[in-house]
Amino acid sequence: MEYRELSVPGAWEITPRQFGDPRGVFLEWFKEAPFAENADHALSLAQANLSVSAAGVLRGIHFADVPPGQAKYVTCARGAVLDVVVDIRVGSPTFGQWDSVLLDDVDRRAIYLGEGLGHAFMSLEDDSTVLYLCSTGYAPGREHGIHPLDPGVGIDWPRTARDGTPLEPLLSDKDRDAPTLAEAAAQGLLPHADDVAAYLASLG
Repeated sequence: MEYRELSVPGAWEITPRQFGDPRGVFLEWFKEAPFAENADHALSLAQANLSVSAAGVLRGIHFADVPPGQAKYVTCARGAVLDVVVDIRVGSPTFGQWDSVLLDDVDRRAIYLGEGLGHAFMSLEDDSTVLYLCSTGYAPGREHGIHPLDPGVGIDWPRTARDGTPLEPLLSDKDRDAPTLAEAAAQGLLPHADDVAAYLASLG
């Protein structure tokens, strides 16, 4: 299992070692020891989610109040998605920047996004099935969103599906009505880098 920190600090791409034979394939998509070595704390598992998305479905950018925030360890069991992390921590040197990882059923990578980061993905194939391990449970009163097509963030979303057909972003009403990053900052919705750092230090 190989960890690579993304250009947004606090997020990692995880590439597992796959063991294949005529019966199929086996891999470990999460392992406690290498995770704790890279994140400097254990992953507290409070909830596990599964979503199935048609090609073009765009979910996010989602985040939660810190503390406690919501860290996510995400993989794609079927199909393919472009998974994106956005630095929304006010005062962070990389505030407003984003990075991405292709999650699919070929390389079977995962992505970890620590507390205080924004998360979004676009499905590149019908029935793309995404699994999330979450550090906290669903709490609508402290969960927020940023519009995934906000030009101020400028995510370069794919324009074609994995089979080459054109993609048209399909958003929920909630994501379509979400504020831009600048609007969320003006409304005081975004986490502060110092608060995130202090919370992460408490987990060590």
